[in-house]
Amino acid sequence: MSPTRFASRHKWIYIGAIVLLVGFVVVGLIQYKAVRSTNQSLDKANQLADELAAAGFTRPDPATLARALGEDGGIVCEDPASALKSALWKINLSNGATGPGQRPVIADRQAVQAEALVLKVYCPDQLQRVQDEIDDLKTEQTVRRGNDG
Repeated sequence: MSPTRFASRHKWIYIGAIVLLVGFVVVGLIQYKAVRSTNQSLDKANQLADELAAAGFTRPDPATLARALGEDGGIVCEDPASALKSALWKINLSNGATGPGQRPVIADRQAVQAEALVLKVYCPDQLQRVQDEIDDLKTEQTVRRGNDG
C-alpha cells in the first residue's frame, strides 16, 4: 500500500485530529480568560477584605466577595449616586419596620463607611459623589462592639 493511498483512506483520522486540536485550543483560551478574571476578582476581594478588617470589621471571606462583586463591583458600581440607589440606600438605614412604622434612624458611622470602602476598592471614580451623601447623614456610634467595654 502506497503512502498516498494510506493517507487518503484515513483522511477522517486527520480531520478528526485537527478538529480536536482546534477544540482544545478554544477551550484553553476560554479557561485562561476565566482564570485570569477569577484572579483579578480575588485580588480585589482580598483588597476589600483587608480594608474592612483595617476599619474594624470582621474580615469577610474573599471568595464570597469575589463571587458577589466580580472584578468590577457589579451592581454596586452602576451609578451608585443615582436618585433611586440613594433612596434605596437610605431606606435600608431605617428602623427595619415596614409601612407606617418605618422611621429613619441615626445610622452607625462605621457601618455607613463600609459602603464607601467597597466603592473605594471597586469604583474609586464614583466614591466622591457618594461620600458627599455620607457626609450629609447624621451618624453616631450606635452599635456596641466587643471592644467598647
